[in-house]
Amino acid sequence: MALQKIQSLEDLNQIKEKTLPFLSLRLQNHSTVPAPYSHSIMVCAGTGCLSSNSQKVKDRLVEEIKNRKLQDKVEIVKTGCFGFCELGPVVVVHPQGYFYCRVQPEDVTELFDNHIAQGKPVQRLLYKNPSTGEVTEKMDDNKFFQPQTRVSLRNCGVINPEELKEYIARDGYYALAKALMEMTPEEVVQAITASELRGRGGAGFPSGKKWAFTASVQQEMKYVVCNADEGDPGAFMDRSILEGDPHSILEAMAIAAYAVGAKEGYIYVRAEYPVAVERLERAIEDALQTGLLGENILGTGFSFTVEIRLGAGAFVCGEETALLRSVTGQRGEPRSRPPYPAVSGLWEKPTLLNNVETYANIPQIILQGPAWFASMGTEGSKGTKIFSLAGKINNTGLIEVPMGTTLRTIVYDIGGGIPQGKSFKAIQTGGPSGGCLPTEHLDKPIDYDSLTEIGSMMGSGGLIVMDESDCMVDIARFYLEFTQDESCGKCTPCRIGTKRLLEIVTGITEGRGSLSDLDMLVELGHDIQEASLCGLGQTAPNPVLSTLEYFRDEYEAHIKEKRCPAGVCKALARHEIDLEKCISCSICTKHCPVQAISGERKIKPFTINPDICTNCGICVEKCPPKAILRR
Repeated sequence: MALQKIQSLEDLNQIKEKTLPFLSLRLQNHSTVPAPYSHSIMVCAGTGCLSSNSQKVKDRLVEEIKNRKLQDKVEIVKTGCFGFCELGPVVVVHPQGYFYCRVQPEDVTELFDNHIAQGKPVQRLLYKNPSTGEVTEKMDDNKFFQPQTRVSLRNCGVINPEELKEYIARDGYYALAKALMEMTPEEVVQAITASELRGRGGAGFPSGKKWAFTASVQQEMKYVVCNADEGDPGAFMDRSILEGDPHSILEAMAIAAYAVGAKEGYIYVRAEYPVAVERLERAIEDALQTGLLGENILGTGFSFTVEIRLGAGAFVCGEETALLRSVTGQRGEPRSRPPYPAVSGLWEKPTLLNNVETYANIPQIILQGPAWFASMGTEGSKGTKIFSLAGKINNTGLIEVPMGTTLRTIVYDIGGGIPQGKSFKAIQTGGPSGGCLPTEHLDKPIDYDSLTEIGSMMGSGGLIVMDESDCMVDIARFYLEFTQDESCGKCTPCRIGTKRLLEIVTGITEGRGSLSDLDMLVELGHDIQEASLCGLGQTAPNPVLSTLEYFRDEYEAHIKEKRCPAGVCKALARHEIDLEKCISCSICTKHCPVQAISGERKIKPFTINPDICTNCGICVEKCPPKAILRR
């Protein structure tokens, strides 16, 4: 069906007025407009939940509504990510936002019989605290969500990302209308500068400065580019925004184009994000059809178009100069700067480049004012930040908190602590080239500057929690392996330096290290940081340098005692059977692939011959009383 042309603020107002009642139940206390439905059932259609069959759950819900003839009373809405990906498929039922986890198609009948028909929530599907087993019925009461402040994620889980009208009902494109109708380009740049927004892609460069540089260059042709090449393992905040709220990025890019004097924009998104690409394409098509992109937007004479460019998944293409080369069809390799992209970027024209999360803040800054945004966060880092929380933690997922929130709040209040009663050991911030921080920094309010001070970085916002069973030397080896693989090879410090670092650390994990290696790691790490061409090489040594600073005793144990304290490094591991715990069941002998275990069933505790044992660890997994230890 053809969408209505939107040519004025009045057109936006009419759409908002007509659509807002349909969002009334979802907005709960935030709207007084009567809702046309008795229930709104929100089904997460983010990549995480889709991979857990949320589409089948949605299809089954639609079928049940038809069978019960409830089309006029109950609506089914597919949404973006709620943030609790591990518990998918997630279904939220309004009014009051009952939060259901791991819902399967066969649960739908019970959901209707009890919750929809009788108002009795299905207890077994509600969220349960992994540590205490305590049930939390409503989303607003869940401690995972309570400390969060959602600005960039404001529409994810609230609207259907494929419905432009729902985005408009949430004040979508009002910021663009305000910029075009009430502000000069200079005033828009001033607003971004006054908000003190820093780029959310990793380096934290002041966005206002970047916008001002691009705006000041006198050239007829300029470009606006969105970096959606999210390459950090475990990071998916940009993907979730694109999947859950694609119009917010298009609106922000249009505002940016108006501010700097551009007419064309590109979104560089990795091809591994098919759902995000599909919704972006739909959003661009709808925006063009309604006149929110294209010629003479909102009747103001301003014109702007956006195209998508697919990336092949190279980590280095997250670096801005490599990304811009890739957009033009060249190999994605960084180049030295200056000139900066603001002066010479895409096709050597002035180019403004921000990442998805940075753009997601722009409409709210224009609408609510820079002072509102600057009122959140710390002295040097304003606003909120999205983190992807993963690793050894009870509640994994996507969170958005004000800058300055402590790691302890994130790990224990939002994340629910460490599973199985184990103790916290470290948290890595900033993705594969970030640093590993120990317990002593749990109460550190985190922002761009505080993380740099303690040897780590904000990066894209990946947070990986490690417990007592993790070996920090092996962790450093793992991340070095990733960054070494992803080095584009253009500059020698990165290409050769990271390879040499990896060789040394691997040698230590295999018992071939010496104490002089530690000095070499530090010296070489600093050399690579200083001499590398781009951010990949400049940050690649961080996991080694930070683990050396905070966990040097583990490196020394590997070298001096030929021992891995966590029992992770296979070459140094030793397996022993606790004779007091052994029940002589003989299960370990049945699974040992090299017959290294011997004993007499039900008579004599079993033992492991270290000369035969290959330290594969199968016996540890299979032992019923957990009597086999890896030391």
